[in-house]
Amino acid sequence: MRTTLDLPEDLVNEAMEVTKCKTKTELIKIALENIIVKEKVKKLKNYYGKLSLDIDLDLVRER
Repeated sequence: MRTTLDLPEDLVNEAMEVTKCKTKTELIKIALENIIVKEKVKKLKNYYGKLSLDIDLDLVRER
C-alpha cells in the first residue's frame, strides 16, 4: 500500500540511525510492529492478578 506521510526529517533520521534500517519503509514496518507488540503487552498487563491459574509446577516440570 502506498501512503504519503509528512514526518519530521530529524526524527526519521534518528530512528534510522538507532535501528540501523536502510530504508524508510523498513523503518515504518519496524515501528508499526513495535507499536502492536507494545499495545498487546499493555492489554495483557490488565489481567495481572485477575487470573487464577491453578497450576502444579512440579507436575508441569515432570512432563
